[in-house]
Amino acid sequence: MFPPTLNIHPPLPRRRDWRIGCVGAGFIMRDCHLVAYRTAGFNPVAIASRNPLTAHNVALRHGIPQTYDTITALLADPDIEVLDIAVPPTAQPDIIRRAVELGKGHLRGILAQKPLALSLDEARSLVKLCSDAGIMLAVNQNMRCDQSVRAAKDLLTRGWIGEPVLATIDMRAVPHWMPWAQELPSLTTFVMSIHHLDCFRYWLGNPERVLASTRPDPRTKFPHRDGINLYILEYANGARAAAWDDVWTGPCKEGVAGDTAIRWRIEGTDGLMQGTIGWPKYPAREPSTLEFSTRQQPHCWIRPHWEEVWFPDAFVGTMAQLLVAIENDREPEISGRDNLATIALCEAVFTAATEHRVVALTDVMGTV
Repeated sequence: MFPPTLNIHPPLPRRRDWRIGCVGAGFIMRDCHLVAYRTAGFNPVAIASRNPLTAHNVALRHGIPQTYDTITALLADPDIEVLDIAVPPTAQPDIIRRAVELGKGHLRGILAQKPLALSLDEARSLVKLCSDAGIMLAVNQNMRCDQSVRAAKDLLTRGWIGEPVLATIDMRAVPHWMPWAQELPSLTTFVMSIHHLDCFRYWLGNPERVLASTRPDPRTKFPHRDGINLYILEYANGARAAAWDDVWTGPCKEGVAGDTAIRWRIEGTDGLMQGTIGWPKYPAREPSTLEFSTRQQPHCWIRPHWEEVWFPDAFVGTMAQLLVAIENDREPEISGRDNLATIALCEAVFTAATEHRVVALTDVMGTV
């Protein structure tokens, strides 16, 4: 059938009433997770955060019946089946450890934020801890659920553009760095570039080695080493991937006319596809886009359309993957174990950029 019906929606669980406990009540939980979960018919039943009043207000807004004054109290609630964590990366590992300790006998799965941890060693320890406890661990690498990113993966899987030759992501967008980002040893690599590095892994698999360069972002006033990130990924089959994570984009916040956008492109032996990511326009609903051309339908562009957007609609997909994995007793695509390679790739890019050398992924991770 041509053109194909593209797979932009992840499968949904048979049960929509899994009892979800939410840890954290900031933007990503309040305006993304919980909005998406209500749309999908999921069942958040309790919430807690460092600030009980914030959690209470979010509970009122989203109709969550139970608010806890402490995160520990929520983790110990025997009615919670699935834990949804949305806290800064420095706080997340300890919450996962306490969840495993207090959730024995009732906790079936954990959806953690990216980065899972700020080092590969700590991420490995969390994966093992959850595995030994029989708790499914997934990581909220939500760019994989952006509609154009999923459509691109579907086209690659179908072979519509042949063997991939070159994939690129050109980001010219200004993130809103949260206050907790000032505490991190890495800024752009582990907070923003991690999206694109995981996306390249989703599309093409694990690269052999990376080359990278970085410089501070002039707009970001707190000290940081990695601001504007440039990197190239080299694959054993000859494919190459590259990204320009430009968080400066010129003085567009200081009065000049700007061009803020994220554009991606994948070229293959039998075709090519390209698109945009709608996230920079948030809170406006701007769907991501895709157009592709293939030898199977030569001399034309095919341009599918959809109404969904990454923020917040794609957040249905990450929780759905975890719930489906629990129901089927198999690891999700975004499992903690799979995410170890994304953490390793972040470490490789950060090392390559700061030490000015080529870094092999296996040097960071061992056999991947």
